[in-house]
Amino acid sequence: MAWILLPVALAAGVVLPVQFGVNSQLRTFVGGPLAAAAISFVVGAVALGVAALVVQRSLPDSVASAPWWAWTGGLLGALFVLASIILTPRLGAATTIGLILTGQVLASIVIDYFGLIRVPVHEASFPRIIGALLIVAGVVMVQRF
Repeated sequence: MAWILLPVALAAGVVLPVQFGVNSQLRTFVGGPLAAAAISFVVGAVALGVAALVVQRSLPDSVASAPWWAWTGGLLGALFVLASIILTPRLGAATTIGLILTGQVLASIVIDYFGLIRVPVHEASFPRIIGALLIVAGVVMVQRF
């Protein structure tokens, strides 16, 4: 059943460079990357707020028991969007995505290995390390050729 999630993940990956390009263009109309990131987040927050109200109708009582770091996702997302707006016009979409992907894979291996932020522990196996190195090699190739 998890195989059905693979095309969803692929589609999310396709959306990312499109979002980078859209937000990079938005910055030219709104006066800079901070304004573009803020507008992007407002639009996204409104859309998600409406969807949450339709699906869930209210927040559970357990929301107050979330650890402090669980509330930082929006801040991290804002930094991610801001970085994409600044980097995409300078580095290009392929290099920006490649470097972001490299950072994501390397950080994910560390998070998995140590079980950080309460994710299940996964070994930093030889194939995983080789996969990460191949991504780094791919980024170098995209950047240079």
